[in-house]
Amino acid sequence: MYTRISESGGRRYLQLVEGHRDELGKVRIRVVANLGRLDKLSPGQLDPLINGLNRAVGRLENTASDIAYESSLSYGDVFALHELWKDLGFDRALSRALRSGRREIDAEALIRAMVFNRLCAPDSKLGCLRWLETVAMPAMPEGVTHQHLLRAMDALMDHAEVVEIELARQIRPLVDQDLAIVFYDLTTVRIHGEGEVDDDLRAFGLNKETGGIARQFVLGVVQTAEGLPLMHTVHPGNMAETKTMQAMLKTVLQRFPVQRVILVADRGLLSFENIGELTALADQGGRKLEFILAVPARRYGELAETFRGLSFSEEGLTEATFAGHRLIVAHDPARAALQSARRRARIAELDAMAEKLVTRLDAQDAGETARGRRASDRGAYSRFARAVAEAELTRFLKADYTADRFSWALDDDAIAAAELFDGKLALLTNAPDLTPAEAVTRYKSLADIERGFRVLKSDIEIAPVHHRLPDRIRAHALICFLALVLYRVMRMRLKAKGHTASPRTALDLLARIQKHTAHAGNRSLHGISKTTPDQLDLFDAMNLPKPAL
Repeated sequence: MYTRISESGGRRYLQLVEGHRDELGKVRIRVVANLGRLDKLSPGQLDPLINGLNRAVGRLENTASDIAYESSLSYGDVFALHELWKDLGFDRALSRALRSGRREIDAEALIRAMVFNRLCAPDSKLGCLRWLETVAMPAMPEGVTHQHLLRAMDALMDHAEVVEIELARQIRPLVDQDLAIVFYDLTTVRIHGEGEVDDDLRAFGLNKETGGIARQFVLGVVQTAEGLPLMHTVHPGNMAETKTMQAMLKTVLQRFPVQRVILVADRGLLSFENIGELTALADQGGRKLEFILAVPARRYGELAETFRGLSFSEEGLTEATFAGHRLIVAHDPARAALQSARRRARIAELDAMAEKLVTRLDAQDAGETARGRRASDRGAYSRFARAVAEAELTRFLKADYTADRFSWALDDDAIAAAELFDGKLALLTNAPDLTPAEAVTRYKSLADIERGFRVLKSDIEIAPVHHRLPDRIRAHALICFLALVLYRVMRMRLKAKGHTASPRTALDLLARIQKHTAHAGNRSLHGISKTTPDQLDLFDAMNLPKPAL
């Protein structure tokens, strides 16, 4: 039995009909009831009929006017992150580390929510609460408050060492056990607040973003050659970079029992004092610790005689010895010519400026200038010295402050010495089996960790930080580090499958998969929006299950 719309005399009628077979077995239609003209029937007239039919078959009364829809919630992005979180074992690691019978909050779920928030819509802790109202977060407790989030951060720091060991245990299977190329670098993170607390991490130092002095803390990140973050460190904002390296290496060797570690770090982390300390670590535990470190530019003067005797291969590589270790030098003639030309052009501009100052002083002494402010030799010294300092060329242009009249000189030897180092990269290593080309390639891969810092500061928005307590700052850094691990694992999986989407693009696309809830009477209906082929491709590329209710 079913309904049918028929037409007669230009009008349409709603009928209740049924199909049957006649004596010959042919299908016939019999009209059971005429329900009236379609244009005269209103929902209010049909609802009692529909409800009566529902009651007749034991169903609840249900009409379109009774259905209430909830706001749709983003689901695909948090679902994918949740599956990745479980796949990496972070749920088990945090549950083990934070296990406590006295705690009334689900710390693992709250930390997970804060980590996902950094990746999907980074905001403050209060902003995280507002974001949670817009997403269908899997396995999330109800009634989360701001205090719950802060208590979860405190729990994270109460068990910080255990948490980091457990997380390292989950990351460890992804690390090559035979050879680990470890990259290490530091960045500065701006932080708000004027007051001071005990053991304050907030200190004034040179900020790498602004180039000026700012209140900050220092964040170090260790990662593999494949771009997988292994661990992070947090230091006061005024700590010297070289002082962070030994403690970091000791922790890496404790948590990641690889047989050989080759540390790759930038020139700002090298001091000849800590090279000896690093080398001493190599004999501990019967493991080999090696390094590839860029020689700081401030030490290049000690390399002048060595550089003068170098001859380069067709690939622009050569090797020598410095400070008792292998010195590998890479030379790029095109870059060298460009650097030299730019320096000489800046020197020529300043030289022309000095000539102009002298010409004006001479004309003034001869009485040829009658108007304008009167120039002086002391004023010329001041203007010239300031311009040279701003151009950072004081080594090459020198004014004679002892002379009665303004005069200057070019230091041709200093210019020639500087050009000796143009286009060259000097690396110090104690790795005996790496070829010069391999050492240079490894060092240039250090740029990948800089991309990680950009992700932390752009997509994850680690700064500015508004916490003031040291443990809360450390907890914030750990939450952002976990977000970076998820981001990098997504990037590695997408890249391995040849997918061109970035993690940011992937999450934005997956966020369009939404969860819907409707209520009809006493019943609740749940569903998710239809997935597109592009969204399904992302789940396949990241080796994650597809969403389903």
